[in-house]
Amino acid sequence: MVLTSKNNPLVKETAALKEKKGRKETGMFLVEGWKMAAECVKSGFELDRVFVAESYMDEPPVDELKVVRVSDDVFRFLSDEKSPQGILCRVKIPKRVLEKPQGKCLFLDGVSDPGNVGTIIRTANAAGYNEIYLTKECADPYAPKCVRASMSGIFFTKLHFGERAEILSVLGETPIVVADMGGENVFTFDPPKSFALVIGNEANGVSEDVFRAATHTVKIPMRATQESLNAAVSAGIIMYVLGRGEFIK
Repeated sequence: MVLTSKNNPLVKETAALKEKKGRKETGMFLVEGWKMAAECVKSGFELDRVFVAESYMDEPPVDELKVVRVSDDVFRFLSDEKSPQGILCRVKIPKRVLEKPQGKCLFLDGVSDPGNVGTIIRTANAAGYNEIYLTKECADPYAPKCVRASMSGIFFTKLHFGERAEILSVLGETPIVVADMGGENVFTFDPPKSFALVIGNEANGVSEDVFRAATHTVKIPMRATQESLNAAVSAGIIMYVLGRGEFIK
């Protein structure tokens, strides 16, 4: 059977997952594309449904019982992409308790651009920062744009959410390294074995509460003609520099 109506209850509920309200109400988010769907399955995330466009020719990477076939018009209604790929998954958001990190981690203090949040998650996964703490002022990492930008990183990192005070409390004695233009040159900085790297808001930087809790501050040196770097670019450089020992063989 092929669903052809945008008013179908399942279709309407799924389309609502493009918005934060829909994700909050259902506890699910959207994943588009065969590769992302396959990585989602590989990671152990729980797929609720997989929607496939009528014209889609490839085999979905899931049990056929979870597949819902829809018309191309309905699929375009469900999709958040300009050029839909023909396969879209409803995935359950993992429920996690805010807990202390096991090693070096990332702390996003109000990073508000969805593309930046997704890109930072992607780089964190690549660089070995398995746990990411996000304040409630951050862009929703389960928004479609964030999920796309994470390039599967969202499936292989643990995301923790909380108020700043809650996150700081959980971090406890973990050294806090803040990225700030007044800090020490990151290329000569000798990092602790484990730490929380803080990336602040694109416009306002790190909040006062978190800055006061910092044990170290680091900066990326740059020419006088350039005032700053994009938050995701900065995060990527610093993550790799501070974790460089793991990649030198």
